[in-house]
Amino acid sequence: MDLEAVRTFVAVADAEQFQAAGDDLGLTHQAVSKRVAKLERALGVSLLDRSTRRARLSVDGQVFLPHARDLLKAASRAEGSVQKENREFRVDVLNTRTAPATELWRFRRLQPEVTLDVVTLPDADTAAAITAVLDGTIDATFRALTDSTIRIPTAIRAGRVIEDHHQLLVGPRHPLADSTTVTLADLRPFRIWMPGMRANTEWGDYYAELSNEFGLQIDTMGPSSGVDSLLDELAESANLSTLVGEGSRYLWPESYDLRRIPIIDPTPTYPHSILWRADNRHPVLTAFLDYMREQHRPPASSTTWAPSRSPDS
Repeated sequence: MDLEAVRTFVAVADAEQFQAAGDDLGLTHQAVSKRVAKLERALGVSLLDRSTRRARLSVDGQVFLPHARDLLKAASRAEGSVQKENREFRVDVLNTRTAPATELWRFRRLQPEVTLDVVTLPDADTAAAITAVLDGTIDATFRALTDSTIRIPTAIRAGRVIEDHHQLLVGPRHPLADSTTVTLADLRPFRIWMPGMRANTEWGDYYAELSNEFGLQIDTMGPSSGVDSLLDELAESANLSTLVGEGSRYLWPESYDLRRIPIIDPTPTYPHSILWRADNRHPVLTAFLDYMREQHRPPASSTTWAPSRSPDS
């Protein structure tokens, strides 16, 4: 089985768009399409249900995806076992559209010679991510570290590197659509939809605390049908809204006319820290840590809000 075709399929599944997957992999739309088609021919099934705007997993694609991820991990471990100095630099992010993934994309643009593998661990649990760093499955992970019950082993180093300001995302018919800025008090009358947000995860805890402290109507009910479906709903709705990070990457048709509106006084801020093993000698790690530290701009505490358990490191 062609591993590059498998890798390309996983990228399309994560991005739900051939073009976005191509941007992440440094390939053209046509090259991505050819690789996926080659894999489908080899398997004898259709892995994706294609449309003009998105590429969603077919039933066979949903079944194959976790095995594809396992296959890539096994291949990476096999290569790394004999090429420790040359293997790809592996970094875990919770979502390939969020600020950490955006920074990884920018870092790769600045240093195109770097072989970078951006992964999303199947378990969003912070403890599991720390274990993966410890055993060398990944070189680093981005986490908020807001759970006071999580203990960081002495072999692990951590540093705050991103303060991701959150914005309101609405369609053109929403009552706040023409606002240049909004406050959290302005958001109280409106439903903020975050479908598929799991409780007892970093993101789930973040939005639960934000909702409780400021009296927001954050609705996490209902299954997540993907980001594109959410954008479809926002474009058509006169009262639906959602929250997105300032550093996140989203694409939508120009006709949707969606609005990203800054939230002020205070600005909800998601704190991303990076964790790595102190004895990790991967040649890319030092350069990446230096890059992330250069980008870090701590917010003014008087105008931002972050979870109360968030570390200052």
